[in-house]
Amino acid sequence: MKSDNPKHAAPFDAAARQAIQPVICYPSDSLVQPNLNGLKALRETARKSAEVTAAPRDAACIDVPAGAFFRIVSVEGSQVGDLNLWNTHNLSERFYSGKTRALHGTHLSTGDRMWSSFPFLRPMATIVDDTLDWYGFDAFGGSVHDVIGTRCDPYTGRLLSGQDYHYCCHSNLTRALAQHRELHLHEAEMLVHDVLNVFMCTGFTQETGQYFMKASPVRPGDYLEFYAEIDLTVGLSACPGGDCSSEHSSDTAACYPLLIEVYDPGDEARSAHVQPAVSAYDQTHGTR
Repeated sequence: MKSDNPKHAAPFDAAARQAIQPVICYPSDSLVQPNLNGLKALRETARKSAEVTAAPRDAACIDVPAGAFFRIVSVEGSQVGDLNLWNTHNLSERFYSGKTRALHGTHLSTGDRMWSSFPFLRPMATIVDDTLDWYGFDAFGGSVHDVIGTRCDPYTGRLLSGQDYHYCCHSNLTRALAQHRELHLHEAEMLVHDVLNVFMCTGFTQETGQYFMKASPVRPGDYLEFYAEIDLTVGLSACPGGDCSSEHSSDTAACYPLLIEVYDPGDEARSAHVQPAVSAYDQTHGTR
């Protein structure tokens, strides 16, 4: 909510200050670009090897080996999902939404990568196909698959409503990871992190800069597909907001399951895959 205090008077050079051209914070021209044509050809050789369903207002996890593909599919109705990624062998290496946003922008699509947390900072997965890439940015500034919003959680819900709600995406992912990796619930919760909001249509209002959501354009049969750059544990929550056209973290929205499918191009192809190296930074932080 904006303050009721009056604004300060604009200085004489206000227009000149506002007219200064912006500079991209993290120019990404030097990043190694994925070979999408090669990945597309490899995908044609892959066969479905596993799947798991995230039930409405719940989450599921599945392991995906490096060099394989995984696809998130809308199967019954318009539904958004909150996606977490972890290194299967080291859960402290996990998806870093903020740095991914800094490198690729507020919304992801084909050719963008999901980057891991410090001190690793390497591609975890590459988006290779997106049936909603036609959407672009709408007249409200909205687009799909964002890395600007956090997962819905019980702590913010309690803060704003005074009520406890246990089937938000944070809690869903916590339960799913705890069960998948046989972790204590508290240990799993410490590993849950900000998400890629799959299929969610979001943006910022021009007037107030507030984060907004609107009805997702996803329909049954739509999917977002990834190539696993490292061995991954994939967690997906079917958000209690359904298509997020009205609210989330409640039992009022119509919700539907989401499917994760794994496609394996075979042992030989996966063995030929070269996993990205972790950051070469020496981690001395100026102490030498």
